[in-house]
Amino acid sequence: MMYNATQKVINLGGDREVIIETGKLAKQADGAVVVKQGDTMLLATVCAAKEAKDDCDFMPLSVEYKEKYAAAGRFPGGFLKREARPSDSEILVARLIDRALRPLFPSNFHAEVFVTVNLISADKDIQPDALAGLAASAALAVSDIPFEGPISEVRVSRIDGKLVINPTFSENERADLDLMVGATIDNILMVEGEMKEVSEADMLEAIKFAHEEIKKHCAAQIELSKELGKDVKREYCHEKNDEELKAKVIAETYDEAYKIATSGTAKQERSDLFDALEAKFCEQYTEEELAELKPLIHRYFHDEVQKKAMRNMILDEGIRLDGRKTDEIRPIWCEAGYLPAAHGSAIFTRGETQSLSTVTLGTKLDEKMIDEALVQGSEQFVLHYNFPPFSTGEARPSRGLSRREIGHGNLAWRALKPMVPVGDENPYAVRVVSDILESNGSSSMATVCAGTLALMDSGLKMKKPVSGIAMGLITDSQSGKYAVLSDILGDEDHLGDMDFKVAGTRDGITATQMDIKVDGLSYEVLAKALEQARRGRMHILDKMCETLAEPREDFRPFVPRIVQIVIPQEFIGAVIGPGGKVIQDIQKTTGTTITITEKDEKGFVDIFGENKEGMDAALARIKGIVAVPEVGEVYNGKIRSIVAFGAFVEILPGKDGLLHISEIGHRRYETMEETGLKEGDMIDVKLIAIDQKTNKLKLSRKVLLPKK
Repeated sequence: MMYNATQKVINLGGDREVIIETGKLAKQADGAVVVKQGDTMLLATVCAAKEAKDDCDFMPLSVEYKEKYAAAGRFPGGFLKREARPSDSEILVARLIDRALRPLFPSNFHAEVFVTVNLISADKDIQPDALAGLAASAALAVSDIPFEGPISEVRVSRIDGKLVINPTFSENERADLDLMVGATIDNILMVEGEMKEVSEADMLEAIKFAHEEIKKHCAAQIELSKELGKDVKREYCHEKNDEELKAKVIAETYDEAYKIATSGTAKQERSDLFDALEAKFCEQYTEEELAELKPLIHRYFHDEVQKKAMRNMILDEGIRLDGRKTDEIRPIWCEAGYLPAAHGSAIFTRGETQSLSTVTLGTKLDEKMIDEALVQGSEQFVLHYNFPPFSTGEARPSRGLSRREIGHGNLAWRALKPMVPVGDENPYAVRVVSDILESNGSSSMATVCAGTLALMDSGLKMKKPVSGIAMGLITDSQSGKYAVLSDILGDEDHLGDMDFKVAGTRDGITATQMDIKVDGLSYEVLAKALEQARRGRMHILDKMCETLAEPREDFRPFVPRIVQIVIPQEFIGAVIGPGGKVIQDIQKTTGTTITITEKDEKGFVDIFGENKEGMDAALARIKGIVAVPEVGEVYNGKIRSIVAFGAFVEILPGKDGLLHISEIGHRRYETMEETGLKEGDMIDVKLIAIDQKTNKLKLSRKVLLPKK
């Protein structure tokens, strides 16, 4: 044998098992494992640089998650037929892994670390994202890379009233609560998910339920690490320190920094004052001395002065950077219908955070197409979030879409999704775009609020308005003091211990995202944060409803209208025509867009147009195609052809009947020339019989003429 594999088995309940195996694949990586459940297999690897880069004072962690199409027996789409840039869903899974791992690397470890998780075999009903965090952590556990884990992540869903760990795709379709929870054996680190108006108590119960399962996963990794002798990690020294300089920075700048922190100034002014204070301290050194000392000065000023001043003033005085109390929401103003030509628009401004959101309504042809390794289909409702540099006053170019933008947009989309009508309730494709114009804390929750107002402004019958809020936390492990902060600022997120976003209606939570940066967060504190968040959401919702409380009675003027009719399944082909000839002609001659969806043995036909005349014409033609000829009805038909014994008349689109020479008039005609009829003539005829065997139609003109 050229390998020596080691395995650990985790029982998920029933006959479901998760197997962690190492020592067989990718042995040159610092750590590599294969995590297997059923036919689903994930290969996770981790590699770390031996030394840190110069002057690096952060954790340079990179996480990649990739689903191989071959894992599911599929070819990638596109011309090249190979995996290209990560899809949105792959980026979102990578972010879930990153957010749970990043806080657990030692604070003074700054070597580059690369975590890669590949889906290499896929059971089409097992959700691999629920195993990705476990795989990444297990790869670290079997390496000698310093890591204060292990962790695991699981999906917890409530299905038919019962909490289930890592449900299948098909089971999860019935869930009213769907959470991803990441944790160590002791503490919750990360929560993200969507719900259908679930209470705070129910969400907390689901988190506790998930944590009990995660403890088993962590225990298995600890055992595996000890068996392989990887519980002792490599030695490292990545951070230069100068205790004398640190004490000097604190002694000479802390008091002034505390005054700045408590001055209640705006973000940019406060930032300028802190920068000026740091620059003033640096003036006592020569340029040569600063070349070596400035990185240390900056780190000590940020971590030991600026950060501690903000935390101390909140814990000791209950005062925040902008002068608010801990549970106070910043001033809010909203405006709906700001953009006159958009289908729907709104501005939501809370303090120094502002979102301009727009809504566009389209046809089924505008729906987002999904073609991933495991998921195919379309999405009727999409939300896109843009975060340009000018929103924070940065002078830099905007270069493509960031992972942060994808993550924030997904959170807002999940918050609004349960309240946006889709399917039979709404024939429109719906796109919300949030452009962040100012940012100082929780722009994703501003997107939820602005998106709600824009949707209602469009006239779309949104079920209920949704609001969102971001909560923060400041703790002191030595004194036991803590403060839960409502509607946090950007600095309170950056310098604090928690970023907890909660969105929902008056009746419950629809989406949440939580990142915790400290150990030992109790469920008591979490429950308090949830209740404080609920009160904050209600306050924000009240402010929104003062601007627009419910959807407008009708669509905005520029919204193209849709008419939907249901036709029997057997007529779908007739409406489309050979090679799409019929439907293309209807669209071309009427200036409309027509889509047909087959469901429950029926055809749902959506006619989308900008003028009533064209839509009415298209509707009339389709109704004509699907109309069923009725005996006794009179039709105005067109003569399609003349034969020796009569004429064939089209009484409905695609439906011809025979007008026999004997049924043309009351006199006896010997030839068709005597009748005076010719191809193309429009005449009134009556359907007098339908042959039951052949479905041939028998017409008469004679019965409509007066006898002479």
